[in-house]
Amino acid sequence: MSFLVVCPTSAIAEGGMGLFKAGKKSVLLVWPRGGEIKAFRGRCPHADVPLDEACFDGETVLCPVHNWRFDAANGACVTHAAQKALHAYPLRVVGDAIEVDLGPARPARNPAIGSAPPA
Repeated sequence: MSFLVVCPTSAIAEGGMGLFKAGKKSVLLVWPRGGEIKAFRGRCPHADVPLDEACFDGETVLCPVHNWRFDAANGACVTHAAQKALHAYPLRVVGDAIEVDLGPARPARNPAIGSAPPA
């Protein structure tokens, strides 16, 4: 696992939410009331839109595009039960930093076979 620092612990409070950048990816951090901080991909799995305008009531994340709600404790869609959940990332708190593991880095792309070199 390769954890990246997303933000200081002071950047989010219980019952709060924040969207942060980690490398080239956006990470949605939510802290459900009475629960633990969770990290999810910062895009709605339904429409693949950024969740930068999402709302959080302390229990569910509301995507503003089609009003789908996701349970902040596990990312499950609560308005359309058969739909995809928010993609969760492993999270840990180290000292005063919140870190997430975004998964393996993608290898560099190889040019297509038979393509001409750049001019």
